[in-house]
Amino acid sequence: MTEQEVVELIDSSLAEEFELDRADMVPDANIYDDLGLDSLDTVDMVIVLEGAFQFKIREEESIRAIRTLGDIHRFVLQKVAEHS
Repeated sequence: MTEQEVVELIDSSLAEEFELDRADMVPDANIYDDLGLDSLDTVDMVIVLEGAFQFKIREEESIRAIRTLGDIHRFVLQKVAEHS
């Protein structure tokens, strides 16, 4: 899976789950302020990403640091690289 395919899968999975406008889904978008997600949504987000990529996301310090869509992209790309 290419980097662009990973980013596309992340964006499409999150847009579908949370009914987000794809035009708002830019790397600098803050997941709380710009995309309108809350702390409960982040739990659902982890579940969506685990399902889309077939790996577990544990309670890691790096997951707590995620604030933007770009942070999510980088986190998942790192996980994909670790599992390939």
